[in-house]
Amino acid sequence: MTQDSSPHTLARRFPDDFLFGVATASYQIEGAAQADGRKPSIWDAFSHMPGRVKGGDTGDVACDHYNRLDADLDLMAELGAEAYRFSIAWPRILPDGTGAINEKGFDFYDRLLDGLKARGIKAFATLYHWDLPLALTGRGGWTDRDTAEAFARYAGIATRRLGDRLDTIVTFNEPWCSVYLGHLMGVHAPGERSMEAAMAALHVTNLAHGLSVQAIRDERPGIPTGIVLNAMSVMAASDSDAERKAAQRANDFHNGVFFGPLFAGAYPHAVLEGCPDLAGHIKDGDLETIHQPLDFWGLNYYTPMRVRDDASVPFPHVAGAPAVRPETTDIGWEIEPEGLSHVVKDLYGRYTLPPFYITENGAADNTEVENGAVSDTMRLEYLSTHLSVAADLISENYPLKGYFAWSLMDNFEWAEGYSQRFGIVHVNYETQERTIKQSGHWYASLIAGHKAG
Repeated sequence: MTQDSSPHTLARRFPDDFLFGVATASYQIEGAAQADGRKPSIWDAFSHMPGRVKGGDTGDVACDHYNRLDADLDLMAELGAEAYRFSIAWPRILPDGTGAINEKGFDFYDRLLDGLKARGIKAFATLYHWDLPLALTGRGGWTDRDTAEAFARYAGIATRRLGDRLDTIVTFNEPWCSVYLGHLMGVHAPGERSMEAAMAALHVTNLAHGLSVQAIRDERPGIPTGIVLNAMSVMAASDSDAERKAAQRANDFHNGVFFGPLFAGAYPHAVLEGCPDLAGHIKDGDLETIHQPLDFWGLNYYTPMRVRDDASVPFPHVAGAPAVRPETTDIGWEIEPEGLSHVVKDLYGRYTLPPFYITENGAADNTEVENGAVSDTMRLEYLSTHLSVAADLISENYPLKGYFAWSLMDNFEWAEGYSQRFGIVHVNYETQERTIKQSGHWYASLIAGHKAG
């Protein structure tokens, strides 16, 4: 272990009130897909379609967290986690997306929140981590404006019922993924490949965010409210004028379509010009609704987006550029800790932003259990180098308030199924046995060192 990755040395670089947590999401860990009144989400349908998910994997059982809640809460406490970022499954609360409330679904989140409180762990809730109730797809899902209204109603109901025990609430997790991976690239549910559909989903999602912030604040104005964005750390392939312009277009298309409306009240001009479908979805008052003041935002960062100019492809007329650093995680993503610094500095230079948390950061390291232990040294090094960059950002006065490791445990990694392990705790999917990995013990030492001052 290098001096830089010594947990106690690193811990001293963070302010006393800095928060160290762990993150998960409902469909990725809960399982119990048909239990207690839950109905299918778009991911239940998508994962059951042949050829959509690696290995034909589904979230039917996942980590069986729904049935192992107390043991998993004890695991968080054992790690010393100060906060837990989780998502609420919309199909458990409102199985049809609208209409009747399912009290048994709320019972599970009651137990979760009471269990966190009993262990002194802060509750960071996400309302949408991609599991849209399947019933809403009949009308077009995220491409239909009515879904924005349905989401706002769900947000209000969930806030009214659970808000007394929440420390923060987030509307959406990574809308870039649900919009672009789901509607443009077809690799996530619902599996569409259409720029027209993507532009509709983009605006409806942004509108749903604004309406739901209003609904949350109508119910419980005191809860810090925000959104989690996987902002792309866009890096040009070279310093040439063409490549710099390509990087700017990529920034507008991947980041600006969210940060612009949310934080500045406008879509980037280049996107409105390059994707003419978008303008047709914007009605009077929409941008004012979307542009709600937020208490914080969350950044999910894993790897940079390197781009080059390519006029032969649709807007933003860019293609991927080769990685610069040779090191990759087991999913094949370039390891570039400076990408974290780059994206934060770029965004705070472009927009007036509130304080932020790093709400996800981690590595796919598929090291297995040997003699009862997991020596995931690559993940440990990944976490320590990225946390060192986070400490640098704080020293440069960027308002970073906390860090959540992705993920608490190995889980269903969407289109990758169970082939990629992101957890600091290993899950044996046959026995559901949990084993804290070397990275998990290191993270626990970091938190303990930070608490000890």
